[in-house]
Amino acid sequence: MGKRVLLAAPRGYCAGVDRAVVAVEKALDLYGAPIYVRKQIVHNKHVVATLEARGVIFVDETTDVPEGSTVVFSAHGVSPAVHAEAAGRNLKTIDATCPLVTKVHHEVKRFAQEDLDILLIGHEGHEEVEGTAGEAPEHVQLVDGLAGIDSLQVRDESKVAWLSQTTLSVDETLQTVAALKKRFPNLMDPPSDDICYATQNRQVAIKQIAPEADLVLVVGSTNSSNSVRLVEVSKEYGAKAAYLIDYAAEVRDEWFDGVETIGVSSGASVPEILVDDLLKELERRGFSDVQTVTAMEEHLLFAMPPELRKDLKAAGK
Repeated sequence: MGKRVLLAAPRGYCAGVDRAVVAVEKALDLYGAPIYVRKQIVHNKHVVATLEARGVIFVDETTDVPEGSTVVFSAHGVSPAVHAEAAGRNLKTIDATCPLVTKVHHEVKRFAQEDLDILLIGHEGHEEVEGTAGEAPEHVQLVDGLAGIDSLQVRDESKVAWLSQTTLSVDETLQTVAALKKRFPNLMDPPSDDICYATQNRQVAIKQIAPEADLVLVVGSTNSSNSVRLVEVSKEYGAKAAYLIDYAAEVRDEWFDGVETIGVSSGASVPEILVDDLLKELERRGFSDVQTVTAMEEHLLFAMPPELRKDLKAAGK
């Protein structure tokens, strides 16, 4: 069939990432630099570097923000303790938490009010997990994969529920849930699926491409959970090789030996310009036949954070 590229659709920015990045850009326009952001606004090197060049200062904690300054909370969400800390330092806060992450926070609070033990499926140390668990730390136990499920202890096995990080592998999460239900037969499900639509859709697209691909290249950063999952899913579904790259310049000559078909996708925090750069690099290497593989269309949009929306309206913007 000759050298070809199978380009996944959908790919790249999801509605939550777009909302968070635009919120920081509009905050810069409205309030002027510097604008502080707790953690990375989204997990992408290029996005972070671009915003830093415009006057954004990324900090690890709100204690690193000068009193009275403006701070944006990242798309991954924060715990109530972080909100309280910011209020105590008289910080103007803009909460850019993805609404789908906020939904999981509400589920934690509801289950905690019902005095359930909550098993949160996710990756230890991930910012989203820390923020979600922080809603009711005395009720939440982290389940990071299948290891340790047999040794989980709860107060009452008839009062246990599970929730998940929004950016996990759909297949792996289902395996973990199945193992949890074997351990706790009365395990309660969340009211709706926690894994976000964008994570699921990007995995569906790459599953269609992977069986035909000699090589899959996923554009994304190593701290982006959903990007890392795309590489794993590619390998699980038949790609002969799959790699995660931030930039087109990172591709290696030896990856292309014997390769006729390349699959390309990008994580939900990746701007399309980085995919365009990769396609140009692949064209330079003789892969000029680009075929889009569309799994589904995405049309979801989220409104700006309310505190920013109010100020934009007052400023007539």
